[in-house]
Amino acid sequence: MDIEALSNCTCFNLRKASRAVTQMYDEALKPTGLRATQISVLAMVAGEEPLTMTGLANRLVMDRTTLTRNLKPLMADGLINNVPGPDKRQRLVQITDRGRHRFDEAKPLWSDVQNRLADALGYGRWTGLLGHLDMAVEAAQARDDDLS
Repeated sequence: MDIEALSNCTCFNLRKASRAVTQMYDEALKPTGLRATQISVLAMVAGEEPLTMTGLANRLVMDRTTLTRNLKPLMADGLINNVPGPDKRQRLVQITDRGRHRFDEAKPLWSDVQNRLADALGYGRWTGLLGHLDMAVEAAQARDDDLS
């Protein structure tokens, strides 16, 4: 693969953009002690609690091993916890009062970054980007025969 091929690689460009945007969010969220990856987990759990590990992993488009790795610091900080589900084999993830407080503290900082990105891109491009990213997720998750 040469530089030109790499510059046209969807994966490379998405990951590069993701790193840049993540760094922007991480910097803004520093006062809360949360990282961009953690705020998205907290937001998902706060919005649809309680969720099974599988349900949470599916919503975040993340494998369970990566999710478990991402949950450990949140659990250690007392921001989320596991509770038994209706089926004893299931563990549900839910946000704690401490987690909700930290999430509420982070929301205005997160919102500021959202607004700065939307302003920098222009509202039309920003909403278009979000739509295109949703389409990229769907395309990546589709089976090969579904793409034709």
